Amino acid sequence: MTSHPTDTPTFADLALHSVLVEAVSALGYEAPTPIQAEAIPPLVEGRDILGLAATGTGKTAAFSLPILHQLATAPGARSVTALVVVPTRELARQVARALHSYGKNLGVRVLPVYGGAPMGPQLRALSRGVDVVVATPGRARDHLERGTLQLGGLRMVVLDEADEMLDMGFQEDIEALLESAPKSRQTALFSATLPRRLEEIAAAHLTDPVRVELRPSKDAATTGPAVEQVAHVVRPGDRDAALARILDFEEPEAMLIFRRTRLGVDELVESLVSRGLRAEPLHGGMSQSQRERVMARLRSRSADLVVATDVAARGIDVPHITHVLNYELPTSPEAYTHRIGRTGRAGREGKAITLISRRERRVLRRIEQVTGRPVHLRPVPTLDELRAVQLDRLRSRVLEVAGAGELEDYRTLVAELARDHDPLDIAAAALKALHEDAAPEEESLELEHQPGPRADRGPRPQGNGHPDGIPWAQIQLSLGRMAGISPGDIVGALANVAGLGTRDIGSIDIVERSSFVEIRADAIEHVLSLVPRMHLRGRPVYGRRARPRQR
Repeated sequence: MTSHPTDTPTFADLALHSVLVEAVSALGYEAPTPIQAEAIPPLVEGRDILGLAATGTGKTAAFSLPILHQLATAPGARSVTALVVVPTRELARQVARALHSYGKNLGVRVLPVYGGAPMGPQLRALSRGVDVVVATPGRARDHLERGTLQLGGLRMVVLDEADEMLDMGFQEDIEALLESAPKSRQTALFSATLPRRLEEIAAAHLTDPVRVELRPSKDAATTGPAVEQVAHVVRPGDRDAALARILDFEEPEAMLIFRRTRLGVDELVESLVSRGLRAEPLHGGMSQSQRERVMARLRSRSADLVVATDVAARGIDVPHITHVLNYELPTSPEAYTHRIGRTGRAGREGKAITLISRRERRVLRRIEQVTGRPVHLRPVPTLDELRAVQLDRLRSRVLEVAGAGELEDYRTLVAELARDHDPLDIAAAALKALHEDAAPEEESLELEHQPGPRADRGPRPQGNGHPDGIPWAQIQLSLGRMAGISPGDIVGALANVAGLGTRDIGSIDIVERSSFVEIRADAIEHVLSLVPRMHLRGRPVYGRRARPRQR
């Protein structure tokens, strides 16, 4: 059964408990999303649900509010009343936060349970009693087999992003959990796609489910989710250069960049960091604590770019991610759908950019067929287009500063300069200087190119030499990314200990266990003699001349 309401209801129309209606109103939500409007009423009635909708459409509230409605109308005992199973730790924390937020006035006890976290706190919380457990499949099954997760009083089971859990190899765990739950419980299954394995699970474990399927309408290309989708055809060797141009042109507030492999993630992060960008990796080869630190930096805006693999990025919900970039095409249209669902969240606009080769155009057409939305083929922005965009930004910034006032000191300076120069020339020269400081270097996409806008450290090396004609040399320091080293740490240490200025320091390339720093060649012996006095992040560091490295 698929319903298609023409008039969007309010939350008060969905038969939810009044406390929950007040909660969502206080949080600023005015109307339910389509998936919420269609799924909440049957869930409140106690029906099973098979919900098919893309990531980012509001599925979390679609099942969280009915769970809380049940607890508001018939409070649970000490045993677990609802179990929500999700594919990743990040999504488990996100769903738990949402349940806390919606149900804070009900005193509902919610516990996120996932691998990579200490067992002790989870065991103690379960023994004290919780109402809702939000868990990854493996850790939930672990607790089930230990006897620490009791499902005898369970009223509802929710499987969220079920297709992803199957792709990640959790089918056996999911079926074990469903088999252990009471037959009388209510079941809700949400997924972006419906592969055959998932159909079989639904047939075996859902009872007469209401099927809620949100398919794009004919007008979805222009009125659907606020994610603009574009693709650029580039040669494989030009992807880094294309990324650099895109970063300069788009100036994303925060961007999630997808690569297929862990090695690809690490290589791209090293390249971005060497240009002074605040980029972080996110992949399965990192420990849980490392991944949590990356997410904390992204949320606090101390990282602008996160380069991730598909699995590691599941469940990321950071509203200020303005852009998603597919450095390579994903392995399936479904994976593409999950990727672009990381932007355009919470009613905001977003942009999804994909780099493809000429041979991949057919794959792009298949993605359009599955998503029901067009992906517009466009050339990579030209340098002329980039200059025009930057001049527009400069114009806006000047008008903003002019409107803020407090210009007396600068008026005095302009008056002094105007004694010997045309005031219009003075203003034009000031704007030119500001624009040149921010302008990208004119590198062709035909050439090998290190991505990213200009670093804040000072001018880049020109060719193989210093701007003053002095050759560059490279030193290797004994600390790198594992020690939390940033370009700013290195620049500060070289300035404080060796007296180098920003013009004396070139590119900085930070890798896992060491850092490679370009400095003016005539200062290398002086710097190396002083490195033993340096400390980076409170740790002693050792240095030597860098051996040539393969790029």
